[in-house]
Amino acid sequence: MRSVTYSMNVSLDGYIVGPDGSFDWTAPDEEVFRYWTDDVRELGAHLLGRRLYESMLYWETADQDPSLGAPELEFAALWKALPRVVFSRTLSAVQGNARLASGGLAREIERLQAEPGEGDIAIGGASLAAEAAALGLIDEYRVMVYPVLVGGGSPFFPRDERRVDLELVETRTFSSKFVLLRYRVRPGEANWPWQGQPAGA
Repeated sequence: MRSVTYSMNVSLDGYIVGPDGSFDWTAPDEEVFRYWTDDVRELGAHLLGRRLYESMLYWETADQDPSLGAPELEFAALWKALPRVVFSRTLSAVQGNARLASGGLAREIERLQAEPGEGDIAIGGASLAAEAAALGLIDEYRVMVYPVLVGGGSPFFPRDERRVDLELVETRTFSSKFVLLRYRVRPGEANWPWQGQPAGA
């Protein structure tokens, strides 16, 4: 069965965007950009919310930009070919190889996992990932840590007061500056809110 992954660039204090909504600090270097390109290459589908969908619209026409180099053109081709499902209450249509979600998040993931094909199902965006985490649907967290403290904003991890036990499956340093952390959710763990409390509490 396809795994569900959640990957984003994250500040050292745990945010994907700063308190003013900016994420100008997330520009990748060549090595990190190559990692994300390889990550997209291995995906079977991508689920994303409206804001992330709109921020990625650039790649629908990026191949028309004569200033782009081969790495950016490769990413654009992979992204355009990747099936995407957009969750939005305001959009009536989407572009490219994308479709609007016709059901809830759990139903869409179940449908994708039942389809033939390979590749993980990626979730992009903190709000959508928080919903997936609350439903226990995320199998793996991939965190690309940037050496910056932004002091607030949208957190990578949901604040749902629920314990989830993880196991580290990979750590990797890029250019002695960025650090990738990959954690799998431990299979079979109940992770109930009261787990670990003393008897009679």
